[in-house]
Formats: sequence, structure tokens, C-alpha cells
Amino acid sequence: MQVIQFFSCPECGKCFIQQSLFPKHQRTRTGKNPFNCDECGKRFINKSHLDKHEGIHTECGKCFAYKLRLVKQQRTHTGEKIFLCSECGNDCIHKSALVVHQRYHTGEKPFPCSECGKCFTQKSVLVKHQLRHTGETISLL
Repeated sequence: MQVIQFFSCPECGKCFIQQSLFPKHQRTRTGKNPFNCDECGKRFINKSHLDKHEGIHTECGKCFAYKLRLVKQQRTHTGEKIFLCSECGNDCIHKSALVVHQRYHTGEKPFPCSECGKCFTQKSVLVKHQLRHTGETISLL
């Protein structure tokens, strides 16, 4: 028979199966949150909560769980364009936009319609095109 050892908080009596969970519990009880937001000063118990919070600091009010997505959104607001086309010098905010742009130079159209064979540079344009074959309409709700 296996004996399970519990760790209990001397202040409130709450029990934990893992001793590693106890320091987090103590921070919760004491209000000592070591992770703070550089933008607003709000403090958090752990790094993952801070990372999630930092996504709220955008000019448009959009929230992002991942910092990379926040950075991309901020480029939209600042107009910073870091991806340059080697053919014509056109600059893009996102790498994906540059990939699509470069298809105009190469003539690549990797998305063919299964109904009529017409090819497109972007999957989203193909999807809209295919709606014509099915008679469906696009809902903008």
C-alpha cells in the first residue's frame, strides 16, 4: 500500500500533494506577487499570468495571449514594415503578406479550384471563388 504525503499550509490548513505548489499558495495568501507588468505596474503570482496580461496593452484594445501576436498587431498601428521584397522593394508588415506579394513576381498560383481549374495566389480568394460554384453567399456577421 502506497502512502501519500500531504503538505499543509500552517496558516489556513489547505493541503497539497506536491510541496512545489506550496510557495505559489503562500504568495497568493501574502499578496507577494513577484512578476510585474512594465507597462502598468500590476503584479502577478506567476510568469504565465503576466504574459497573458501584457497582451492587453495595445492601442486598439485587442488582447493577445502570445507576445508575438501582440508585436505583429503593434506593427499594424506603427506602420513598421520589416519584410522587404527583393524584387521591387515593396515592404510588408507581416512575413505572410510578403510571401503572397512575391507570388505576383513569380506568377505562382498554388491554390487551384477543384471545379474549374482556375488558380489563385491566396487560399482565401480560392474559397470565395468556390462559393460561386456552390451558390452559397458570404455571411458578414
